[in-house]
Amino acid sequence: MTMKPVNWHRHMVPKNARSRLKRQKPCLLWFTGLSGAGKSTLANSVDHMLHGMQLHTYVLDGDNLRHGLNSDLGFSYQDRMENIRRAGEVSSLMVDAGLIVLAAFISPFNCDRSLVRKMLKNGEFIEIYLNTDISVCQQRDPKGLYDRAISGEIKDFTGISSPYEIPENPELTIDTEKLSLTACTELIINYLSSHHFIEEGEW
Repeated sequence: MTMKPVNWHRHMVPKNARSRLKRQKPCLLWFTGLSGAGKSTLANSVDHMLHGMQLHTYVLDGDNLRHGLNSDLGFSYQDRMENIRRAGEVSSLMVDAGLIVLAAFISPFNCDRSLVRKMLKNGEFIEIYLNTDISVCQQRDPKGLYDRAISGEIKDFTGISSPYEIPENPELTIDTEKLSLTACTELIINYLSSHHFIEEGEW
């Protein structure tokens, strides 16, 4: 195999200098769960609160990335793996820039989520599992995706014709069926504060 003539170019401004300027500790909040569990809704709620605290954040949404960066990918097992790998690489760069990144992806397989975790330094990957029963997800489904999957119109749909592997040791498990959006948001903000990603005085 021919070696690529590529070397990693080190920045003059390190990550800790960027994070000090932003008054925060960078990390990746990885929201995982079934379609309809509330990943994007919760990620945006947390983002809105952090923004109100004048912190530096960005939301990476699975659907949004498929309009651009991942527009060439389908939904086969291999394409799903590549979808998460690319999302992880982008997230890693954003964390290196000192941001708090909120990524909302179904990411049904433990191996893919573990791959993203390994891209970041220890403690920077925060896995947030939205433990929401599939019946609730079906009731919430505004696009009718579950009905289309059950009828066979959509192949390899997570929870119907493709498995979802429950995270083994997530940093947070949240039941969006029992808790309000406000309560779920506060759980995550409290986690960030208690683990010193943000300072209590910021909010």
